[in-house]
Amino acid sequence: MPLDAYGVLSGTLHRHFRDRPDTQGRWFHVNLEVDAPAGRYRCAVDVDSAESATGVRWKVFTLAPSVLEPVPALAPGYHDLSTSPGSGALDHLRHPALADRPGCLFVRRPPAWLRWFPDRLNPPRPWVSGSHLDAADALEPLLVPGRPILVFGEPFDHGLGMHNIHQNQGDPYGSRWWAENGVWQDGATLTRRPDGWYDVFLSKFSSQADRTDADGHPA
Repeated sequence: MPLDAYGVLSGTLHRHFRDRPDTQGRWFHVNLEVDAPAGRYRCAVDVDSAESATGVRWKVFTLAPSVLEPVPALAPGYHDLSTSPGSGALDHLRHPALADRPGCLFVRRPPAWLRWFPDRLNPPRPWVSGSHLDAADALEPLLVPGRPILVFGEPFDHGLGMHNIHQNQGDPYGSRWWAENGVWQDGATLTRRPDGWYDVFLSKFSSQADRTDADGHPA
């Protein structure tokens, strides 16, 4: 079955901080404190993996608010989202604004004067691999205190907070997360810039598949 709940928190970023390293085997997060009408939420963004020495893979890019509708117009606070296209839910592999550009328009490499065309219409968004510290360094420039922020993921069962702020599909068979695989339930962190566009941070574990079936399991 997919996540027990999925949605988006809309609020204002108060601050962020990293987990302190320890010897207890706990995974490393960048923690966000987000102000909303119900209070201050703690949002734990995973930048470490229990399954890989490589850590995580991530993307950072900018999106116009129009491609995120209807979420940018939501009032501050937490909102449940239907795990389906058009609801405002995110899917790293299926949402046209998030996924890598599929396939190729040309059988042969196009002439130089044509190569800019597909990149301009739908720019490639490759995953970057690195350590948990590399991932934290990529995320933190987006985290400007006072910026409006959208955090996609699963709400805490108790208290104000969000987790599973990462890809939530493609976990391999036999892993403890197999049962939570699902489509249109991926996490993300987005902060709104002064020009109205959104800076976007997506992350996934390196053990998660790049292609999934209709149930979110590796294809």
